[in-house]
This record gives sequence, structure tokens and C-alpha cells, in this order.
Amino acid sequence: MSASKNDMRTPFGRVLGRGSAKSGTRDHIRQRVTALAMVPLFLFFAGFVVALTGADYQTARAWLGNPLVAIAALGLIGAAIMHMRIGMQIVIEDYVTGDRLRALALIANTFFAYAAGIACIYAVAKIGFSA
Repeated sequence: MSASKNDMRTPFGRVLGRGSAKSGTRDHIRQRVTALAMVPLFLFFAGFVVALTGADYQTARAWLGNPLVAIAALGLIGAAIMHMRIGMQIVIEDYVTGDRLRALALIANTFFAYAAGIACIYAVAKIGFSA
């Protein structure tokens, strides 16, 4: 069986039968889209924090109770958590050696990202609905 003209793998790579995981482009695009989405959301959040400098807790809760502010905060949380998970996944896939350790690290990364996201969403919802 000969290699096709478009096969970019080395002979050793062909023997091992390893090829593309077919997720690199999707992850790259998601990483860039979440980074782009975080720019205006972070600027909004930074302006929110600066505007509340010196304000008391009740004022901050009232601002976060505003649906637009809460939606922007949830958007920032969602984009940041997804961006973090994909970034750590790429680092783990590139630098963690050993199949079992890599699989365990990827599972832990996913669980941590979801746990952090749920905790942040709960905090925003609790503050927003009780304001």
C-alpha cells in the first residue's frame, strides 16, 4: 500500500496509523471567537467596576440586578470559561505525556471548567434575582 500524494505524514507516522484528530481547526476558531467576544464584554465589565468604585454593596447588587448588566456578565463568564477550557485542553494535549495521564487531565479540565462556570452563573443569578 503506497502513500497518496496528499499524505503529509512521515513514514513512521503512517506505520503507527496516527493522523489528524480533526479538531484542531474547530478549537482554533473557537479560541479566536471567544477571545474576540471577550474584548467588548471585558471593557463593559471594567467600566462597570470603575463606575462602582466607592459604591456600597447594595448599589452594586442593584446594578447587577439590571438585566442588561446581568446578561453581559453571563456572556463574559461563558466566553471566558470556554476560552479557558479550550486553551488548557490545547496545553494538555501538547505537553502532557502518557495516554492515561493525558486523559485524566482532559477530564479534570472539563469538570473544572463546568464547575467554575456553574458557580459563576449561580453567583450572578443569585445576586441579580435578589437585588
